[in-house]
Parts: sequence; structure tokens; C-alpha cells
Amino acid sequence: MLFGLDGVEIGLIIVFLTLFAGIMTGFPVAFAIGGAGVISFAIIAALDGAGLLIHQAIDVGSAEYSALLAEGVARDAISTFTFPELPRIEEPLFPGGWEQALERNISFIVNRMNERVIAGQSIETLLAVLMFVMMGITLERSRIAEDLLTTMAKVFGPLPGGLAVSIVIVGAFLAASTGIVGATVVTMGLLALPTMLRNNYSPELATGVIAASGTLGQIIPPSIVIVLLGTLVGDLYATGQETRAQLAGCTDALTYLGEPAVLSVGTLFQAALLPGLFLAFLYAGYAFCFALFRPNSAPPVISTDASGGEYVTPNEALTWYLLAPVGLIVAVVIGFSTGIIGSQSITVSDYADTGGSSAALRTNVSPQCQEAMIELHGQAAWDRAVETRAAEGGSATNEVVELTEEERAAALEAARTNAPPIGTGIAVMFTILALTLIVARGVAPSASPVPLIVGAGGVVLAFLLDILFVFPGTGPAATFLIMTIPMALTLFGTTYAMKRLSQNELLRVVFPPLVLIVAVLGSILGGITNPTPAAALGAAGAIMLAAYRKLKEEGNPLAKIVIWASFAIVIMILFGVNFDLRITRENVPTADWVAYIIAQIAYHFAFFGLLYSCWVLFRMTILGPVVRETAKVTSMVFTILIGSQLLNLVLISFGGEHYIQQFLRSFENELAVFLLVMLILFILGFVLDFLEIIYIVVPIVGPVIYGGTLDPKWVTIMIAVNLQTSFLTPPFGFALFYLRGVAPKEVTTGHIYRGVLPFVGIQVLGLGLLWLFPGIVTIVPDLIPN
Repeated sequence: MLFGLDGVEIGLIIVFLTLFAGIMTGFPVAFAIGGAGVISFAIIAALDGAGLLIHQAIDVGSAEYSALLAEGVARDAISTFTFPELPRIEEPLFPGGWEQALERNISFIVNRMNERVIAGQSIETLLAVLMFVMMGITLERSRIAEDLLTTMAKVFGPLPGGLAVSIVIVGAFLAASTGIVGATVVTMGLLALPTMLRNNYSPELATGVIAASGTLGQIIPPSIVIVLLGTLVGDLYATGQETRAQLAGCTDALTYLGEPAVLSVGTLFQAALLPGLFLAFLYAGYAFCFALFRPNSAPPVISTDASGGEYVTPNEALTWYLLAPVGLIVAVVIGFSTGIIGSQSITVSDYADTGGSSAALRTNVSPQCQEAMIELHGQAAWDRAVETRAAEGGSATNEVVELTEEERAAALEAARTNAPPIGTGIAVMFTILALTLIVARGVAPSASPVPLIVGAGGVVLAFLLDILFVFPGTGPAATFLIMTIPMALTLFGTTYAMKRLSQNELLRVVFPPLVLIVAVLGSILGGITNPTPAAALGAAGAIMLAAYRKLKEEGNPLAKIVIWASFAIVIMILFGVNFDLRITRENVPTADWVAYIIAQIAYHFAFFGLLYSCWVLFRMTILGPVVRETAKVTSMVFTILIGSQLLNLVLISFGGEHYIQQFLRSFENELAVFLLVMLILFILGFVLDFLEIIYIVVPIVGPVIYGGTLDPKWVTIMIAVNLQTSFLTPPFGFALFYLRGVAPKEVTTGHIYRGVLPFVGIQVLGLGLLWLFPGIVTIVPDLIPN
């Protein structure tokens, strides 16, 4: 053996050295990855053809190997790492020759491209990358960051380290609205860094907090990293659990786990929300503590500009900005949890499942699988499943029968009786309007409260009428008429409230993008839709928001078209939710026809507003650069995806991927395996970008770390937070390059490197806390199941 190493080990070394050499040449990474795959395959094929690469494989024809199989050990569990005493045989890396390996690679790469890039199941989710990128670039070009930085500096500047804290808040806000790390770091570096230096802020703190806050877009939804990870790890989790089930002696993962092995991007967005905000809190806490211990390096800054709006006392701010909104939200949450608020749908199927669906676990399994399932779920769960099967006559299949008229009537009556008194739609809509009224009261406490009281009365009246007159069988037209008066009263108060809110500079700047964030994230986190339609909504909303801002800067009265188009979208959604707009039914009520016509008018006007917004941005030479930049970023992502598939196939061709997975599976403690993988990812983050790590390293280790008992949501978010450090770790952290390009001359590279080191430490601390308290990741998905 060459250098005393196995041929597969030498092949792995050649591949990764070639990859690093290709990246270090400065050639575009997207092409360097594919080129590294081609060159490394040629080198390995030449050495293997010369007889220099020898692989010591287990002799599958030996008596010892047969004895292990006879003892019930699965073939996939046997490797040179778990059973090093087994007899070996020497064989070349390519037993059929490099020509056969090349032919297989070419055929596999075509299949991989078809499955993962062109027409696979994940292509629809990958489309979200394009639209999230466009949303972020459009908002960045609309100068939202500049307005946010100016406003937040006025609010938090008087505090110790206030400018640094405001940078973190703006970074978190931009992460939720744009998610583009490079644009965020460059924008904040251009706008905030000179201001911080003029106010005697430490160059290390200023550069560190800007670089770190810019990377929050990697973890706070909607995050491109999570979209890319989600499309990949969903397949890895399913494959890993299938392998785990087969090693346990079961036929499939559904039988072994008792539930489908599914991991969606929407679930990952839910899981990433709290960790992202938690990291932002740690960043802001460090900046505040830094200012307390070194006040001369982060002094308070008092702005002389008026912020707009009247003075609000601390007690008034506490009441109207915190206590009242939180109290209302808590009351609504309690209503949902106690069954007072909920869906009033009484749809009953004409068919009933009388088979074995009520048993959580399948019991018609082999003894080996039964033993493994008892170990996983517990004896009590297995006994309950056995009892349920016995009560159902031992049937393991589902039998569907049609309900009689009497049974269907009884089911409908039971649904009516158990329906909550307040519907979800009315509760959510009027709660949002009530929150608007509450915040408006806090903006101008000395102003007349009468219009707000009228609006609050409309909210209360809406809930009372819903309880007294709106029942599960009430049609949408009748509900609409019943809610006309309370809606009119509430809108009267809300209109007055919006005028008040516009007087406050902070709310005037934050409110428009905040509405867009709530619309996009709310639809994903609430399970209303998947990320792709939500990303389309975000991209369209960003275009309309940018066009509105530009028209307002011009003083153009046609800006109202964009506002009306936004209201048209709201009307379209309201009518679509409350009416059945399927006009292909046999009998369509008049109310549904009227609603359909109104929804069609609203749709066409909203589409006209979007086209008009595109024309405005095109006329102002904004849309063209946005489209070009979006195309460049998206092309880079997909080109890296293609190149990484080629590199992975090279690893598979000589057994490199299987060799690494066997090594990781040889560990008895899966937490030790995951800790080793996290350490490797952290080290690779110093020299590789997150895209290379996602598409090259994760597919290799994924079947192992996703094939155990670890929660896949927790594993993925831990990887995402770890990948976030790749933007900060010297010498190749991209955020450092972005900031170096826009920093003043007096800020040296040493300042930037020293500035980010504490934040890298905070990243590691955050990972440690997520490791110790995994509930931070899992609590939101558990509360809002998909």
C-alpha cells in the first residue's frame, strides 16, 4: 500500500487536496468544484491503473463473515472498523477498471441532474431561493437599511453601546426581510461604520458587530441556507431512517418509527426562528456589556434630530407597547388552547376507516423488528398497539366503508356540538386590528381616544356577534352581513389609528417591511403554505414596496395605485378564505358567484399594481440591476449544486463516501459522531464557503447523522448555526471580505479579525447552549405542527 495507507484513504486525500487547490487558485468556486472532481478522478484513475492504490476489503467469502451473518448481524453493519479481525482481500479501487467507473459516473450525473436540478421533487422548493434572493436585493436597493439604521440609532443611541445594539437589531430585521449577507454587511459597513468611528467607538467592536449582525440572515427565516439545507436533508433523513429500520430488521421506516420520516423546509423555518433571535440577543448583550466595562470605547450618542411624535412617559410606553399587546395575545392563545377559538368547519366525510388505523404501531412484524420497536417505543406502547389490533379483530389493513345517512347526521351533529364558539378567521383578523388600535393609543396618549374606543367597541361587538349568531352551519354571505357593522366600526378606528402611527418615525419606517415579513413568515410558520408561494408573495411585495417608496420620494400621486393594489390583495385573500370560489360545481350559490367576481376584480387590479410597480422600478433603472444580480446569485447556487454532484459521484465511484460513513457508524455513541461532524464543519468553515459545505460535506455525513435517534430539526439547525461561522472565521470569511472592501483606510484587517473573534466565540457559546437546551429549537415546531 502506498505510504501505508488504504487506497480509499489516499483517494480521499487526493480529492480534498484537489478541491482546496482549485478554490485557492481564485477561479470561480462554482466551476472549481466541478473541475476538482474531473482532475481528482483522472489522478486516482492513473494511480489505480498503475497498481499503486490498493484497497483492503473484507473477504465476504470467509467463514468468519458467514458466521456473523448467521448470528443476525446486518450486512451494512459489517465493516473494517467494527470488525477489524475479519479476513481481508486486496483489490483495486476500480475493480471493473476506470473506464467502467467513468461510464457509470456519466450516467449517474445525468440522473442526478434530472432528480435534483431539473425535474426532481426538490426543484419546486429550490425555486424559493430565486424569489427570496430577489426579495432581498429589491429591499436592499429600496434603501430600507439606511432608514432603519438612522431611526434605530436615534432610539438606542443614548444607551451605553447603543449604536452597536442598534446594528444588531437592524441586522436581525434585515435578516428577516432580505436574508442577503453580502448586501447587509456592505450596506451597514457604508452607513454605520463611519458614524461609529466618528463617535469614538472601538474599531474592533464596530467591525465585529457589523460583520456578525450581517450573518444573521443565514439562520433567521427566510434563510437561503435553510432552504438549501432543507431540500437536501429531507432526502437524507428519509434515506437514513430507512437504513436504520432495515438494520433493526424492519421492512421500512414507517413501520419502525410509527410515523413518516419527513422533514420539510417549513418545519426548519419554525425551528430556526428562536435560535436566530437568541443569537441576536447574545450579540446585543455582548455589545451592551462591552460598553459597561469599556464606556470610552462605546459611548452613548444623543441625536439632535427630532424623532417625530409626542413625548411618551415610561409608564405609558410600558402599558401600551408591552402590557396591553401581550395581554391581548395571551388571551387569544388561551382561547385557542381551551377550545373557545378554533375552526368552525363541520365537514364530515361520507366514508369511515374501520381498519387498523387507530393503532399507532404495526404489530405484524418479524421478531427482530418487534424487539427493536419495543426498545424504541417502550413496552407499554407496544402492548397498547397489540390490544388495539386484537380489538379490531387482528386486521392490519385499513377497511373503508361508506357511512349511512343516520351515521352521517350523527357525525354532523357531533361536529356542530364540539365546534368552538369563535371562528379562527374572525379571531385572528380582529386581534390584528385590535393590536393596531392599542399601539396607536401609545403613540399619542394625549390625543382624543374616542375614535380608538369606537374601533375597540367594534372588536368586542364582533366577538359577541360571532358567539351569538355565527354558527358552524352559517353561510359565508350571512357571516359577512353579520360582521358588517362591527367591521365598519373597527375600520373607522383603525383608519384613525393608522394616521396616528404615521406620525411616529420609528413605526413609519418599520411598519411597511414588517407587514411583508409577517405575511411571508406567517404563511410559512403557520403552515398555511410552503416556502415557494410565500417567497413569490415576498418578491412581489418587495417590488411594490420599493416602487411605493420611490414614488413617494418623487411626490407622485400615483403612489396610491400601489396602496390600492395592496388592499386588493387583502380583499382577494379574505374572499378566498370565506367563500367557496369553485365555480365548476353543479350548484353555485349567488353569494359565491358575487364573491368570485369581486375576487377576480381584486386579482386583476393587484396584478396591474404589480406590473405598474415593475414599470416604476424599470423606469428608475432599479429593476434591471435587481434582475441581473438575482440571476447571478441563483446561477452561482445552481452551478455549485451541479459541480458538487460531480465531485460526490467521484467519491462514490471509488468507495470514498461509503468508507467515511462506515467510519462514522463505528462509533457507539451517536452524539460523539455528531460532535465530530460539527468539529469538522467548524474547521472547514475557515477555508470553505457554506455552499461548498452544504453540497459536498453534508451529503457524505448526512446518512449517518440523520440515521439515528437525534431530532432531525435540531441536527439541521445546529449545522446551520455552525455554517454561519464560515462567514466570520478568518482568513476566508466572506463577511470579512465584504467589510474590508467598504471600510475606511484607518480600519485595518487586523481590526476586523480581532473584532470578529469574540463573535465567533459567541457562535460557539450559542451552539453549546443549543446542545444543552435543544428545546430552544424544537419548541416552536411542537407548538405549530405542520
